[in-house]
This record gives sequence, C-alpha cells and structure tokens, in this order.
Amino acid sequence: MRILGQKLGDGTLSIIDAPSPALGDMTVRVATLFSAVSPGTEGTKVTSARMSLLRKAISRPDQVRQVLDAARTMGVRSTIRKVKARLDGATPLGYSLSGRVIETGPGAQGFSKGDLVACAGGGYANHADEAVVPVNLTARVPAGVGADAAAFSTLGAIAMQGVRLAAPQAGDCAVVVGLGVLGQLAGQILKASGCRVLGMDISPAALSLAARSRSVDAAAAPDQAGEASVREFSRGRGADIVLICAGTPSNDPVELAGRIARQKGRVVVVGAVGLTIPREVYYRKELAFTVSCSYGPGRYDPSYEEGGLDYPYPWVRWTEQRNMEAFLDLAAAGSVDPLALVTHRIAFDSAADAYALIADRTEHFCGILLEYRPKTDDARTRRVDLPAASSIASPGRAGIGFLGSGSFAQSFLLPALKKEERVSLTAVCTRTGLTASDTGARFGFRTAVDSLDGILATPGTDAVVIASRHDMHAGAVLEALAAGRHVFVEKPLCTTREDLRRIAAHAVSAGSSMPVLQVGFNRRFYPFASALRSHFKGASPVSMVYRINAGRIPRDSWIQDPVQGGGRIVGEVCHFIDLMQYLCGSEPVRVSAACLRIGDASAVPEDSISITLEFADGSLGSLQYLAEGCKALPKERVEVHGAGRSGVMDNFLHAELYAGSGASRKHLPGKGYAEEMMAFVDSMSSGVPAIPLRSIVATTETTFCILDSLRSGEPVPVDPDGLLGA
Repeated sequence: MRILGQKLGDGTLSIIDAPSPALGDMTVRVATLFSAVSPGTEGTKVTSARMSLLRKAISRPDQVRQVLDAARTMGVRSTIRKVKARLDGATPLGYSLSGRVIETGPGAQGFSKGDLVACAGGGYANHADEAVVPVNLTARVPAGVGADAAAFSTLGAIAMQGVRLAAPQAGDCAVVVGLGVLGQLAGQILKASGCRVLGMDISPAALSLAARSRSVDAAAAPDQAGEASVREFSRGRGADIVLICAGTPSNDPVELAGRIARQKGRVVVVGAVGLTIPREVYYRKELAFTVSCSYGPGRYDPSYEEGGLDYPYPWVRWTEQRNMEAFLDLAAAGSVDPLALVTHRIAFDSAADAYALIADRTEHFCGILLEYRPKTDDARTRRVDLPAASSIASPGRAGIGFLGSGSFAQSFLLPALKKEERVSLTAVCTRTGLTASDTGARFGFRTAVDSLDGILATPGTDAVVIASRHDMHAGAVLEALAAGRHVFVEKPLCTTREDLRRIAAHAVSAGSSMPVLQVGFNRRFYPFASALRSHFKGASPVSMVYRINAGRIPRDSWIQDPVQGGGRIVGEVCHFIDLMQYLCGSEPVRVSAACLRIGDASAVPEDSISITLEFADGSLGSLQYLAEGCKALPKERVEVHGAGRSGVMDNFLHAELYAGSGASRKHLPGKGYAEEMMAFVDSMSSGVPAIPLRSIVATTETTFCILDSLRSGEPVPVDPDGLLGA
C-alpha cells in the first residue's frame, strides 16, 4: 500500500510504500476513494513538526515536563534515545475517509465486500490507499451520498457531538465561533435542527464561504460590531447556544462566548482553544459550559474502538459510529452539504501540497479532499523491499527479523543490533505497515512484511525479536520456535498461565533441539549486576530489598488491560523477580503479596504492591512496587546484604559495594539493553541460552503466583517443576 507519513523532527512529508496493515478480529479492509484533511488537527501537527527543537519546547511545555520526568527515572541517555527515535520516525496523518470494503475480518458483521463505507480513527483511517479499520469506527454510506461527501463523516461526527451537547431546540438562536470546516458543518447541523445560526470568524474569506454555502443564516467578525450583530440577530436576548469551533491557544473565544450568550445560555467548546473561564460573566449569567470530546461516546475507549464492544443502544443512544451514521443520513436527506465547503481537491500523489497550503497559508482553504485512484484488484501488499545495503546476507552473519518496532525497540534494541557486525537485519513487521517500512529503511532491514509468516519466510532469517504488544507474545513465540528460529521476546513471555503451560510443554517436547529462547529481562545484563553478584559469591543466603517508584498508569491504558497488556505485575514486575534470581543464584519457591487499598477510583490497587519472595537457597526478597510515590524520586533502588557484605544499585546510574571497613563506588549508567542483545547473539552461535529456560519459567510463574496471593490473601508456592515436568 501507499501511505502518507510525516517526520516529527522536521515536518517532512512523503508517500511511503509499506506492507498492508494486518486484518484482525472485528475489522474491515477498505480501498480508499477519498480522505478528508482536517485543517485544524492535522494542520497543527504539520506546523509543530516544522518548528525547531527550541520552538517545539516553547510551544509544548507539557511535553518538556514529560521528558524531564523521564530523564529522572530512565536516565538522560535513555531519554535522549527515546526522544530521538520519536523525532526520526514517520507517523501517519488523517482520520476520516471513505472507500469500498475489500475484505472483512472475523466478527465484522454488517459489512460485506463492495460496501461503500465511511471510516474514522487516527492510526486507522489514515491518508493511505488502503486501511484496516475497526467495525465501530466504520459506517455504511446510504444511497444518495457520494464517496467524496462521505469522506467528511468523521469531521461531521465531531460537529454532531458538539451540537448534541448544546441540546438545541427548534427556534434557538445559535452562534458558531470559528468557521473552519468543523464550524460550518456544525452550522449546517444546527440549521437542520431548526435553529437560526450566526457564524463568526476573523477571516473575511471564511465569512464569505459560510454565506455562499448557506452554512449559517448570518455572519460577522468577532469584534464590537459583530457582538452588536449578535444582539440584533437574537432580538436583544443573547444567544441561546454558543458553539466554539475555533482553533487558537487564545482565551478570546471563551470570553466572547460569555459576552454574547443569554442569561442561562449554553456554551460548548468543540475546537482547541484556551479554557480559562472568566468567572464574573459566567457566574452572573449562570452559563452552562461543556467541552465536547471528539466524535462522541466510545472515543478513547479501547474496548469500544478496538474490541468492537458496542454500548447498549437504550442507554447510550449516540456513539461515535451512530454520530457518523446520523451525519450521513443528514447528507442523504440534503440537510447538510459537506461538498459546499470543499475548496481544494488534490490527488493523493500530491498530498504534501495540501499541508503546504495549510502551513504556509498562501490562500484560503476550508474543506480539503485527497482523491485516490481506485484499486484494480484486492491484493494486499505483503512485502516491500527496502534499500538496505547494510544488511546484505553473508556467511557467518546471524539473520534477525523483528515483529514490532515501536519506540522501545527503536530506542534500545535496534541500535545495538545495527552496530553488530555479526548480525544481518532481514525482515520487519508492524501492525500499521508504515512503521515497518520507515523503521526498516532507517535501521537497514532488507524488507518490510505484513506478518510473522512473512518474517519466517524471508531467506536468511535465523531468529526473531518479538517486540509487539504483550497479548501477541505467546503465539508468536510458539510459532517462531516451531519454525526452528531462535527467539528473543520482550517481557513478558506471556500474559496467561495457560500460555506459559503451552510454551513449557513445547520446550519439554523439543528437548535439546529447541532453539534459543530469551526474554528481555535486561536488568541482569546491567554491568554492575554481575559485579554485585560476584561481590556476594559464596554468601548464601542473602537479603534483597528492591524498591521501584513506578508511578501511575491510567486505568484505560492497554498495559492495564488484562487481555492486551496483562497488567503491570505480569508485564513489568517480572523484570525485578528475574534480577533477584540472578543476584542470589536461586529460584523463588514461595511468594506472598498485598496491595495498597486506595480510595481514589482512578488508582489501580495492583500498581502499589508489597511482595515477599522466598528462594530455594533460603534467600529473602522484599519487592516494593509503588505507584503512589513522588515523581522526583529516582525509579529503582536495589540493596543486597549477606555475610557481612552489602551492595547498592541506585537507579542504574551508580553502585556501591561494601565489605569489612571498605567501600567502593562505581558510576555505570545504563540498563543492559545492548548487553542483553549481544548475549542473545552469542547464544545463537553457542546454543547456550543467556538465561536458563527454567529461570524464565520460574520468573513468569511467580508473577501469576503473586496475583494468586493477592486474591487469596495467603502465601503461594512457586512450582516450575509442575510446568517443566522435572
């Protein structure tokens, strides 16, 4: 497929050949006919990307704070790597398109091949000649609506949701502030609801277009004369509804709305504007103030958007999809006319011109359509060859493919392998396809493919690095091992005990012929970890205290989802259990856990947990995984004590060793990412895993036992023998 990508570092736009995105459950594959450019949201992205780093920092102080917080917890070097990976990578643009269904995934009921549909969603309905979109972000286009008009359905749904929150009644006097494409669509919807509508904008061209398109009944500039026009238009009473669709960091639209609204009027913000409410006028008039959230209920809910779980119709009448359908119905009835707002139609091959128009503002624009050549067949793009001279297969080089190449892989795993002369990077696969082609080209892969099968079929691929979402790990591990490939899988190994049983059973069945399996437990490869282990050589048992100031992750994060992410205990605590195993040289045999009970509904109890581990050699581990600590406190601290010796690792920046009356301090920054990748390459040639399989199984089983202990309130034995049959 061909997809528009933008470099965040400098704003460069290009159309990239990429593998087709994967068709999943509850999704449809669509051949794009038209996509609508959002001058507000997308224009801001392009303008921001064009800025220098300094201007980017000044314009987004919130992101600067995030970077500084990351530097405190991850270290400066690691943070720089992550920021650079994000700036260098290409990201998709677009979230509103129309096209023909060419394939349906399992569970995608209500859609058939050949259907004309409208699609929504950033990361799904991109500017590309092909898209895979979840069913709840897809709506069938009714008869009488052309594909070009249907491409505006997402923008129409955003306007529709704002109008719904304003609760218009027939005869209401409504004012729309900001007459871009959203504002004019909102004006048309308000008129269709029986309202009298006045539009306001600082641009004379926008006012002129609004009058020509009949999106509003009257138009005025947002000045004193315009405010007088509102008084006259409302018969001296003030506006019943003020819908703010402008895009500006200024607080002027909110202040204007307060002045022109009637007593007990309603103000709804649809656009991105300053939100400092002038208390006096809003209090005196007792105004209702609401911020509209995008397309409507379901937005930002993964279970709705990705999982295909619809909200019950009687209780949630209007969702994202239903707002799209309602807008298309209005278009079919002739009550709204998005094509009246189209100022530019641009061929997809010249898509960069659309964004130059927005960024440079050389002429007035409103509705911008990208037009695509209809696909002549339904074939998907399974493989794209890349100009990767650095990864030519040669004798003695280990060929490695990647399943998943997000910011973590780009920041920590790929840089180490790219420098390694013993490695040839073969094939890369990601969910969207764009990242596969972009990452593949930057890191020297030979090809980008659309599936794990494509990686395994690429000649010279000896191993697969699995850096995809957690719920995909187990299946990919088993498929790659069964194909005779070595596997490095980012933690966790799997998200369920049943998957762990399957992997262990495969290992038992394969015996000594099983390829190398390594999990991304990078802490044990940190240079000081081996020094600390050597410091306690012969000292058994030991006491270990591990404190992790992890911070909160929102409840709706995919990591917290028990299916997709497995939760933080399975997904991250495994790291720390592995390091404790490594330091004491023994495996856990018993675990007990308790979590902090917090009244805050946004908190996840399992994010603040105290764990006690008993090891086979008598060692004890106390693991405090905390979400409620201060962000200023460094993330990790490890202490080990035994036989008159002590050792401390402080956030992987420096370490101290104590013995007798002496002490030594070492500065060894890093978390062992490069070292673990080199250990994997060594294991491929030697056949000896860097982490014993039994240790991997014991660590993973311990995370499930922690969850068991939390549920039962009792200590739980850890039994890897029951899985490995030893």
